[in-house]
Amino acid sequence: MVQFLTTPHGRKIAYHKTEVQGPCVVFLGGLKSDMEGTKAIHLEAWCKAQGRAFLRFDYSGHGESSGRFEEGCIGDWHEDSLEAVNTLIDGPYVLVGSSMGGWQALLLAKAQPDRLAGLVTIAAAPDFTEDSYWAGFSDDQKAALESVGHVELPSDYMEPYIITKRMIEDGRKNLVLRSPMTFDCPVRFLQGTADTAVSTDTAIRLLEHAQGDDIRLTLVKDADHRFSDETCLKLIEEAVLDVINLSR
Repeated sequence: MVQFLTTPHGRKIAYHKTEVQGPCVVFLGGLKSDMEGTKAIHLEAWCKAQGRAFLRFDYSGHGESSGRFEEGCIGDWHEDSLEAVNTLIDGPYVLVGSSMGGWQALLLAKAQPDRLAGLVTIAAAPDFTEDSYWAGFSDDQKAALESVGHVELPSDYMEPYIITKRMIEDGRKNLVLRSPMTFDCPVRFLQGTADTAVSTDTAIRLLEHAQGDDIRLTLVKDADHRFSDETCLKLIEEAVLDVINLSR
């Protein structure tokens, strides 16, 4: 049964939590995704079978949480993530971030390094508002951001995204690839080579930027951005189990 958390910013965050042994595995979804996605549900079932604590939730403007997507930005969703782990979890956690959730996981890791027991990302998209959206905008699109306040971008996976001027400007305040990023826990980056939303170049850039004693990137030939077929789901399980076992 879905539960709700009200943040200090007045946002109602929908979540599901399984109370078992820790460290708690936290799934962070992608842009315009929700906690009912294939990876989130599969990982929850796997954690239950393993006897592990698990948390999935919807950012504001996503799924069953309050607000409209067009009103949100990276910083808002980081606040939602912080409130979720601070209020709903005691002790260490393992973050599993998919796409934009990978960026959110990196922001959480920087904010709370002492609580991070392990990190797994799936097609992580750090800094995409700047390096993908803004860098790819035409002069007309940049002008529309100023005059209209937003642009529409097509998606291979759902209806067009509404990208606002606020999202672009806020994204610049939350960039993670422009400053040092060091991990004291095991880290696993997963990436499909057929991903049309996040390139392998992004995954390699993240790998080269991140510093730590146990950081690995796994490239999966022909896997797309969903990364949710049987083989990919098994790889996610193995990565999560790997970082949990190594964190002990």
